[in-house]
Amino acid sequence: MLASRDETGILCVDSSWTTERTGDIVQEFDLIIVGTGSANSIPNEAFDEWNIAIIEKGVFGGTCLNVGCIPSKMFIYAADVAESVRHASTYGVDASVDGVRWNDIVRRVFGRIDPIAAGGEDYRVSQCSNITVFRGEARFVAPKVLEVNGEQLTARHIVLGAGARVAVPPVPGLADVPYETSDTIMRRTEVPKRLLVLGGGYIASELGHVFEALGSEVTLVNRSDRLLRIEDDDISERFTDVMGRRFDLRLGTSDHALSRDADGITMTYRDSEGNGQSAMGDVLLVATGRTPNGDVLEVEAGGLEHDGPRVIVDSAGRTNVDGVWAFGDLSNTRQLKHLANYEVRTIQHNLLNPDDLRHTDDELTPHAVFSNPQVASVGLTERDARAKGLPISVAKKDYGATAYGWAMEDSDSFCKLVANRETRLLLGAHIIGPQAATLIQQLIQGMAFGQTVDEMARGMMYIHPALTEVVENALLDL
Repeated sequence: MLASRDETGILCVDSSWTTERTGDIVQEFDLIIVGTGSANSIPNEAFDEWNIAIIEKGVFGGTCLNVGCIPSKMFIYAADVAESVRHASTYGVDASVDGVRWNDIVRRVFGRIDPIAAGGEDYRVSQCSNITVFRGEARFVAPKVLEVNGEQLTARHIVLGAGARVAVPPVPGLADVPYETSDTIMRRTEVPKRLLVLGGGYIASELGHVFEALGSEVTLVNRSDRLLRIEDDDISERFTDVMGRRFDLRLGTSDHALSRDADGITMTYRDSEGNGQSAMGDVLLVATGRTPNGDVLEVEAGGLEHDGPRVIVDSAGRTNVDGVWAFGDLSNTRQLKHLANYEVRTIQHNLLNPDDLRHTDDELTPHAVFSNPQVASVGLTERDARAKGLPISVAKKDYGATAYGWAMEDSDSFCKLVANRETRLLLGAHIIGPQAATLIQQLIQGMAFGQTVDEMARGMMYIHPALTEVVENALLDL
């Protein structure tokens, strides 16, 4: 096996020899795709002459469609409606939530999603004559040679979109306690009376919101002293304060252990002062993140550079093995569907145009947390900007300082902006409150096209009295 480093410093492996070294019959393709999330969008009419293999071990459509973004947001919308009704009296409207038909909500969500997943598989199997679908778990047995169900496959190009799986921490007693994860909890047959959540990131926050709004008493146990700790400090602190009015928050915890008896599931832990404490629930949700599937793929046997289970790629999507590409949750530290879609378009182009490679610029990758309150962010936090020693100006504008904020009687939400006071460019934007993920989009666009905060503030008219005035006023403060 010959290896050298390319212009980016990535160690490149020449794997042209491997198909003769495996000792087994190897089926050859032009392209092998592992995973049917965003990667399933690669084969279009431009690939009609390519002989393609698609390998999928689970449900077609990947995490986002089946257990992630889409179903969770459909549940969240129902939860938001329930929350709005409960707070209607604030506006002089007397209303109440008479009941929650949980099973109807589940049927509404998965009655739409499951046929999409099944239809996607049927289309690839029955209507794409140049595509062979292999159902099973893929693993490398040599560079550019994959094995699935005992069959070995190779190709000029292999695109790895195998994603990530639920990360389950090594908590004593967890193996003896039944628990749910984000993969399973949305298909429960009933809302638990008491939901015990381990975790404090976006999964814990979103699903905690869903079940609290729809009838559960939620106790959330988290190692950090606040929720959403990767967010800007002001956002994280405000979010923690607001959610503390809805959840029983146990923060700054350590030494967790689990047990079960007739009264339910008990989690023991030490609080921030080292004192022994406990929390109980009828159902346990483990929401401690997701881990890439590189170890499942046995990427070491494929000669791929990796950082633990995460595959290393360059900005073009290339691994160190010539002709092997990776993207999305398998190779990213930020596990976001829109980033995976962005990267897969780059790889799709590069497969067809090897002499005109495109590169993904993910510096301005935005994200949102669809809890209640909603959170959205792009760019640097104030904390990160100061750590870099940048000359910054910071502006913070409350929703309640605008006319629409008055209408909403909002006293918690705000927009925070971090700008370089010398270049006048926006470095980061952070919003907490209703429609945060929508309000931030104009700031993402301004940053992407290099507009100064002055141009964003005064270069156009903002509709009065729309909620977008909170963004306008924050920009004007800069």
